[in-house]
Amino acid sequence: MFKTGATSETALYRLMAWLSPAYPTGAFSYSHGLEYAVETGRVATAGALIDWVATVVEAGAGRVDAALFAAAWRAAEQGDDAALDEAVALAAAWRSSAETALESTAQGSAFLSVTAKAWPHPALLQLATRHRDQVPLSAVVGAACAWHGVPLATAVAAYLQAFAANLVSAGVRLIPLGQTDGQRAVAALEPVIARATEAALAADLDSLGTSSPLLDWCSMKHETQYTRLFRS
Repeated sequence: MFKTGATSETALYRLMAWLSPAYPTGAFSYSHGLEYAVETGRVATAGALIDWVATVVEAGAGRVDAALFAAAWRAAEQGDDAALDEAVALAAAWRSSAETALESTAQGSAFLSVTAKAWPHPALLQLATRHRDQVPLSAVVGAACAWHGVPLATAVAAYLQAFAANLVSAGVRLIPLGQTDGQRAVAALEPVIARATEAALAADLDSLGTSSPLLDWCSMKHETQYTRLFRS
């Protein structure tokens, strides 16, 4: 479905490792506001979960983060530190709530720390130094993929799939749903990820935007939710 260049076994191995649920970024502890949506009955079925995650990916944070992932990848691939730093700054600023800012930066910092040790690259260390280890997840994964030879389209699609799958996993636990329903949701989101990948590759940062006020509102309401399992 995705148009990608040839992926070497080494690059593919690293991409799968970095975006695995087992990679220690703490992704499992974030619901991106979904916990509040479930609490209030807005998301109560597998179908509603699919619609929610699709909206996050195509109209919410996924739309922006995928475009900035691509911008960071291109800047890193060209060795343009100024452009990469701009992508990092935009990724940090483009947050709708305190919790989504934490979600992005905490995971990015964890990814940077682990990857710089397990898959060291001089540019990763330079990025960490310039930003004091505080780099949003989308920007640092995009840059790391470029430095390690992972093709852009493949990297963007994998990043979005991992993001969507993590939200589905949160929904399976929260609603709750069975594991089969969770995998049906992941399968149903395949064309959504394909469209979002194509949009990210063609995005113009000067005209980029989102339109997901309910998602943002749920994230803000989650900040004061009485009982919480997730950090966002």
